[in-house]
Amino acid sequence: MNNDFPRILSLLRSEKQLSQKQAAEDLGIAQALLSHYEKGKRECGLDFLVKAADYYNVSTDYLLGRSPVSTGALLTENDIPEGAPTGKADGFSFSSSLAKKLIISSVDVIYSLLNKTKNKKLAQSISTILSLNIYKSFRLIYKLNPKNDKNLFVINEESAFRAAAAGELLAESAALAAINDSSANSPENIEITTATLESEYNKQAAALLNLIRNSENTIKKYE
Repeated sequence: MNNDFPRILSLLRSEKQLSQKQAAEDLGIAQALLSHYEKGKRECGLDFLVKAADYYNVSTDYLLGRSPVSTGALLTENDIPEGAPTGKADGFSFSSSLAKKLIISSVDVIYSLLNKTKNKKLAQSISTILSLNIYKSFRLIYKLNPKNDKNLFVINEESAFRAAAAGELLAESAALAAINDSSANSPENIEITTATLESEYNKQAAALLNLIRNSENTIKKYE
């Protein structure tokens, strides 16, 4: 059928905490056949697709990976909450585009989830990663005009980008260490499923799920 269907079918069962045996019984097929569907070894028919969508209370478009949200809705710029106001120049404002809104809404969700973890080391590490990305992005824009005074920055460009990349890797390691720290809070307080995201964050969740899909499409180009 496609590469997304097996992954999403398996994900939905896992998120509902259902055994493969139970899901197969409820869907009226053999467990072995459901296993083949979830592993992408066999393609299902239209009847099963509709039955599975009804069973998991999602749209067929979501099951097929055509939409990253369970309702199958297509996200538009007007659907996403407004971020901070931005300036315009010559009637053109890329900053008010869908991409900008996706990022801002996604960051809001990330910090909300971080607050729930009450894990300060993890929050600090992720903040470092985000801050360094913003720093590099700003320096690239600043570089656009050779007349912009380089004295704005303390560190020269070559060293800054090299050190920022190293800083991100160290921050990622620190974040993983914070997650693995036995003194960290129990993971039960940060259970995440597509259903919980959509229930708590609504349009912001839709923005995050769209950003995840867009990012993975980009990553696939470099695998």
